[in-house]
Amino acid sequence: MRKLAKNAAVILTILTLGVSTVLFAYLYFSESDEGNLSGEWTAELDMTEQTAVTALGWLQEIEAVSVSLEDVEARMQNLTIQVNMTLEQSGRGRGTFYCNVLPESYDSCRQDAYEAFAAAFRELLTERLHMAGYTGGTDRESIEALVTETFGMSTVSYLMTCVPALLPSLEELQAQYDGSGTYEAAEGILTRHYESGGSGTVTEVRYIRQGAGLVLTGAGETAASQEPFANDGPDYPVVFTLCQPDSEKERP
Repeated sequence: MRKLAKNAAVILTILTLGVSTVLFAYLYFSESDEGNLSGEWTAELDMTEQTAVTALGWLQEIEAVSVSLEDVEARMQNLTIQVNMTLEQSGRGRGTFYCNVLPESYDSCRQDAYEAFAAAFRELLTERLHMAGYTGGTDRESIEALVTETFGMSTVSYLMTCVPALLPSLEELQAQYDGSGTYEAAEGILTRHYESGGSGTVTEVRYIRQGAGLVLTGAGETAASQEPFANDGPDYPVVFTLCQPDSEKERP
């Protein structure tokens, strides 16, 4: 009887140790996978609201036809600027990073913003001319010709020249997002030590990893100025998506 009890105790101990080992291994590797942020990430900065607010302010200043923010936003959709971030893990919870605003994406967004605003401006100008009793042609070509004759340039060029900038400059965005250096990731905090974009600058950004998504939800203080980075930096949250290699995209 004693031998049977002893054997049962040994078996129970072995099973307990086995389960504990498996559980520990699972937690360890699960945490390691979650903490491994290596890869190329991309974020799309939505500039629609900012461009719409700026355009509306200018229209109100020149006393154009009454229009709401919703009306302007409806004419300006999908205005985004791409930001790329590369993270390369060199140890558990740490590695190097490189982040930059894609210049060609900025140029495309800026052009699209002014093209959309030009289309809205022509529509509002047409309405204003009708209200004033104008009897000339008001199709797109006629209105464009009227703008060119009046201002000596196309509608897009006129708006680019005379309207407050719809977007922050590329240099301003680069000052906010560009940089490289080392990072540490632990307990939902991504700490980036910049080697460029500011001498001695360190930022702490809270993040949430959701599969192929990395949500940056806020920033701490910079070591250089001890002022909240979020005041002069990006608007949060910023959502990065992990870029899948072509070989993985082709998998069924």
